[in-house]
Amino acid sequence: MAELLTRWRDGLSKTSRSAFGRLAGLLGATEIKQDIWDELEALLIQADLGIETTADVISSLQRLVRDRGLTRSDQLGALLKADLRSRLTTPPVLDFSAKPFVILMVGVNGSGKTTTIAKLGQRFMAEGKSVLFGAADTFRAAAMDQLQVWGNRLKVEVVAGAPESDPGAVAFNAIQAGVARKIDIILIDTAGRLHTRFNLMEELKKVYRVVGKALDGAPHAVWLVLDATTGQNALQQARAFKDAVKVSGVILSKLDSSARGGMAFAIQRELGLPILFAGLGEKPEDLQPFDADAFVDGILGS
Repeated sequence: MAELLTRWRDGLSKTSRSAFGRLAGLLGATEIKQDIWDELEALLIQADLGIETTADVISSLQRLVRDRGLTRSDQLGALLKADLRSRLTTPPVLDFSAKPFVILMVGVNGSGKTTTIAKLGQRFMAEGKSVLFGAADTFRAAAMDQLQVWGNRLKVEVVAGAPESDPGAVAFNAIQAGVARKIDIILIDTAGRLHTRFNLMEELKKVYRVVGKALDGAPHAVWLVLDATTGQNALQQARAFKDAVKVSGVILSKLDSSARGGMAFAIQRELGLPILFAGLGEKPEDLQPFDADAFVDGILGS
């Protein structure tokens, strides 16, 4: 447990240092005045909570201060921690009862989607499940090659097609192969989509429909990989993907490289999507199930 908490603290150290590093100095044993609220607001916006979420937090804290008759700024720390924690939901227990369980992985180029698929595959295999990869990102040959390298390394079968072939056909073939081999989990990679490009999002919708035709009830999950370094821009991506293909959960990648970890609060507030996993480093074991308590402790440097 101690090692896991250390991993969270290390992975969130950039957000903690850059945005919340001033917190200790701000919340000293001084009287709560307007400048405290102004500085706290700026700090939360810098951490990329977003303007609306930040306004909610400040309003909530001000109400508690009034109701409890608090006067010293050092009393705000515990209130802030409790408020931030209340804004994060505990991710649902993943139910892989459907067999094969088909997960469609979506996200923009550069989000870390293909690497995340490999890390998920390794995690699921360590839990005793059989895994198959579908390389439906046929527009980028490097993506297929990258997934094949991971497949060889993990000894996971990769179903792929020719470059620029129909991604829906690859997804269909991957599901057929998974059914025939009695695979537990099929992870289907899709081409990175710019959420502002209508034709690309329509192509993704087509892959989604084909997967449903290949297996009744599929995809059983659609997981969106968001690059934490993009901050509030990731929120716009999430909205577009959620509307297009019924995203059921979010994976935050590159949290260890980001000073914008506060985006997690905006995702929960504005989209209502659970955060399922967080990328805290380069190693496979650094992809961790999202832990709201460890996340809040990590960004606050607790």
